[in-house]
Amino acid sequence: MTAEQTSPARSTSAVGGPAPAPAGRKEHRWIALAVIALAQLMVVLDATIVNIALPSAQADLGFGTDQRQWIVTAYSLAFGSLLLLGGRLGDLFGRKNTFIIGLVGFAIASVLGGLADSFGLLVAARALQGAFGALLAPSALGMLTTTFRDPKERGRAFGIFGSIAGSGAAIGLLLGGVLTEYASWRWCLYVNVVFAILGVIGALVFMAKPPKVDRPRIDVAGVLTITAGLVGVVYGFSNAETNGWDDPWTIGMLAAGVVLIAAFIVIETRVAHPLLPLRVVLDRDRGGSFIAIGLVAIGMFGIFLFLTYYLEQTLGFSALQTGLAFLPMPLSIMVSATQIGGRLLTRVGPKILIFAGGLVAATGLLLLLRTDLDSTYAGTVLPALIVIGLGMGTIFSSAMNTATTGVARADAGVASATVNTMQQIGGSIGTALLSTIFADVVKNSLSGLTAAPTKLQQAQATLDGYHAAFAISAGVLVIVAIASGLLINRQSVRLEKLEHLAANATGSIPAAAH
Repeated sequence: MTAEQTSPARSTSAVGGPAPAPAGRKEHRWIALAVIALAQLMVVLDATIVNIALPSAQADLGFGTDQRQWIVTAYSLAFGSLLLLGGRLGDLFGRKNTFIIGLVGFAIASVLGGLADSFGLLVAARALQGAFGALLAPSALGMLTTTFRDPKERGRAFGIFGSIAGSGAAIGLLLGGVLTEYASWRWCLYVNVVFAILGVIGALVFMAKPPKVDRPRIDVAGVLTITAGLVGVVYGFSNAETNGWDDPWTIGMLAAGVVLIAAFIVIETRVAHPLLPLRVVLDRDRGGSFIAIGLVAIGMFGIFLFLTYYLEQTLGFSALQTGLAFLPMPLSIMVSATQIGGRLLTRVGPKILIFAGGLVAATGLLLLLRTDLDSTYAGTVLPALIVIGLGMGTIFSSAMNTATTGVARADAGVASATVNTMQQIGGSIGTALLSTIFADVVKNSLSGLTAAPTKLQQAQATLDGYHAAFAISAGVLVIVAIASGLLINRQSVRLEKLEHLAANATGSIPAAAH
């Protein structure tokens, strides 16, 4: 912590002048939280809700299985590559404004996708969803950051928000299964209109006008390099999943992405108005939290992707049954995030909570190694999901809170965008890495056979692949625990509380480190 971080004498915001009032009227801040959480749920669940609908969409529109991945990749490419720009636009033009624009744009893109009569239009609509999601997600988390400044209230608010962020994917599986089975795959897109309408009304009624801030020029060089770099990384990992790590496009895109991101970092140290001020990520607590969030996203895919396959292909669950099977996990996440992470963060700090959460979630994944070809859901899968949820909820609520703690109001949007970017990049890495490991294990399990594998042998090899993915994911979550223990400062939340009390005494708002 620097002197500027702990000094009670700071009575101005990071952009100069008197510190503005918190975003959203004080008496409405909990209603505003509900609106923000609703918007975040829409963005998160849209990453998985379409997955269950893909077979129906494929049959309806007549595209090939090799094309199917682009409906998912188009969303992740646009979303992941534009997040930092979306966060900075929120900082410059007001997060309430970009929040509403993001909601409206996401709804329009969803309607276009629902009306799609061709594969190309559906892919374009998904990319448009991702672009508006990149504007919406950082605005939502940024408004949460600036609305809740009291450490105790902030812990509760981030507990709720973290539970949504951590459980949205599972809720998407459930909602996708219900809509696909009882309505149409198109309703997996149309349903976003309901979320958007509620969000826009809530924002207009319960969120105050954003305070006026200085509007520095857009860092064009930074925008171009980081956008192209993130496209390269996300595309490279997506291509590796389908075409392998030795494919020229995989190697070329990943290499180009790394070079462009390195160039972006150099640019940010030299420009007057950087897209991502390095002070946001170089703080020890925030940096450790960003790393934890990215690693957790890698581990999460071992749960959602391969457990979905296990339930449907091995145990024979329908899409709806699979969605319902995941329901205990988001419930467990919500309990953990609000009742454990939200209540204990100000007392013990994020270091202990993220460390413990990583070990608990890893234990839950190791319980999935007990799965067999004839396992029962209640005896094997259910206990694992509950334990995983308890660990994940603690991680998400604590890491998201810490990743945005102490950030100047003018940087809240880009700090929030960094949280989402780490999730997106982690998810892309997790999908490609675990899919490759899964395929290699299945291949090796069948390689010693002298005849064509029987159905039983094929099923056992597939189960071996699932177990490998679960074990790797558990290992990643152990790394989350280790990283938090080494990087995050145990006293960070306690110091923030002291800073908050000093700031209240002088009428100021805690600012970020410089």
